[in-house]
Amino acid sequence: MDIANLFLTLMVLATLAFMIGRSRAFNVSDSRVSNLHSLPGYYGFYSLLLTVLPAVLIIIGWIMLSPGVIESRIISELPAEMQTQDKSQVNLLINDIKNHMQGYTSTGGNDALLSALAERYTHLERMNNILLWTFSIGLSIIGLGISWLRIRRDFRAREKVESTVLTLLMLCSALAVLTTIGIVLSVLFESIRFFQRVPITEFLFGLEWSPQMAIRADQVGSSGAFGAIPLFTGTLLISFIAMVVAVPIGLMSSIYLAEYASASVRSVLKPVLEVLAGIPTVVYGFFAALTVAPFIRNLGADIGLDVASESALAAGLVMGIMIIPFVSSISDDVITAVPRSLREGSYGLGATQSETIVKVILPAALPGIVGGILLAVSRAIGETMIVVMAAGLAAKLTANPLEAVTTVTVQIVTLLVGDQEFDSPKTLAAFALGLVLFAVTLILNVVALHVVKKYREQYD
Repeated sequence: MDIANLFLTLMVLATLAFMIGRSRAFNVSDSRVSNLHSLPGYYGFYSLLLTVLPAVLIIIGWIMLSPGVIESRIISELPAEMQTQDKSQVNLLINDIKNHMQGYTSTGGNDALLSALAERYTHLERMNNILLWTFSIGLSIIGLGISWLRIRRDFRAREKVESTVLTLLMLCSALAVLTTIGIVLSVLFESIRFFQRVPITEFLFGLEWSPQMAIRADQVGSSGAFGAIPLFTGTLLISFIAMVVAVPIGLMSSIYLAEYASASVRSVLKPVLEVLAGIPTVVYGFFAALTVAPFIRNLGADIGLDVASESALAAGLVMGIMIIPFVSSISDDVITAVPRSLREGSYGLGATQSETIVKVILPAALPGIVGGILLAVSRAIGETMIVVMAAGLAAKLTANPLEAVTTVTVQIVTLLVGDQEFDSPKTLAAFALGLVLFAVTLILNVVALHVVKKYREQYD
């Protein structure tokens, strides 16, 4: 009696409730729809919502609360000397019980106690599932009965259904907003802890990044340096190279597909171009590390340039290829959406096709094009795998694209790899980097919205 089967049962009940509600509406109206306040389908949806929605809410709350209740019950039944143990020891015991239930042996000994507790845990889970099924199915049946009694000729089913759906949409929007707020606050609080140990001026304006903290007081070379300027420089350098590749190619390809290509050519080229967006980034990373980077290094050696094995140029070029579909697809959609009346008016004044594109279509589509470019910039700033495999991990302050650099996202991943203690500046630095990245992205979006609004007013 798992959750999947329970949801499957609720889906069957939902279908049945819809059919019963609709049939009930026909019966009370003597099979004349004009006698009803709402269409019969609304009565069916009203029965469906009243049957399924309360049960789903109960299931969600039950799933969230029941594990803690079961564990608290198990802890309360432990011997007195075990209940007074440290919280970490009690949590370890609970994990041993769960492992024992799955057939794994424990290294802590006392298998007899673990077997008894695992049996008790299994019994409580079984009882929990029975109660969950009983409450949810019972609540669904009660909801179906209430909907049956409420359906009358003058019952405003449409208003009830629409208000319920509107409430669900508002809750989903509120959940998205609260999730965003939670993410921001979690990063902000950890960043504050970091800035309490490392001055914010050192972090934002320091020129050396070496987040290795000393384990002993006499240890040399691990005092820790948290100047993030090299990371910001590396991020901007690789993103700039990627944009130099992606924006012209993506924009020009979108202009060709939207304005010049025939329907048959467009039907082939557009899907092929968008395939680039579906390739995993690790594949791009392999391509950059095994093909592009050696090619650039050998080409530089042939003309007398010293090119690093892992360079910002290699990572930026491959990242630009990866981002082309983001620019091309969105730009193609907004160019196609430009009203045909603007094109015909331009042609009527004697403009050529190229003049129409440059002076009419592109300015009208500029807000959407800017949005596509911003999406591409965000994609470039947040990319990790290509930089790890093609640009390296060296935090070097340089504007030379032929040298190895690293980015903010790569350092965030590096700092949080493995079992980390969230009490050291080394680990907390990842949250500070994330906060700065969030703030920069937010500022870019605000500026872009201002630009988009300014140009959109001219064409609305």
